[in-house]
Amino acid sequence: MHRANLLALLARYSSRFVEEQQMIKRLEKFVSEEPDCFQRTLKIGHITGSAWVVDAAHEKTLLTHHKKLNRWLQPGGHADGDADIAEVAMREAREESGLAGLILVSDELFDVDIHLIPARVDEPEHFHYDCRFLISAGEDESYAVSDESHDLAWIALTDIESYTDESSILRMVAKTVGAEKF
Repeated sequence: MHRANLLALLARYSSRFVEEQQMIKRLEKFVSEEPDCFQRTLKIGHITGSAWVVDAAHEKTLLTHHKKLNRWLQPGGHADGDADIAEVAMREAREESGLAGLILVSDELFDVDIHLIPARVDEPEHFHYDCRFLISAGEDESYAVSDESHDLAWIALTDIESYTDESSILRMVAKTVGAEKF
């Protein structure tokens, strides 16, 4: 079953982050009930993979000023049928940042989030069931802004609230500071 690996990741994540049970259960239900959960064509929503990219010292994160949503967010995108969601996160991080030396810190989930994507001319309102992985940039922090972004920036974790008040980003900052779970 192509969804079994993600369900196993979610089960292990659930045991580490009991305070997030409501969202985890909702994500598990979606994955269990929707055979096409990895397909962008599923109009109610779909799985996405994101990268929480940190510098080697884990003191800064790379955020993108997303063109379509006009907000500072972590790199990420659609699975487009790929059930290897860690690889999706790595692919999206490479495509959106141009960083060559990315390292997957752990193949376990770092964070999950479910967020509503507003309707646009070519697609209805839908949910992104986002699976996030901790990725290190290594020593080379030279990035390139892709067509999907207005800008990219390395942001000190202590300065993150100058860019965003998104609760899921603030949650990932807290997890980075307390990264002993990874």
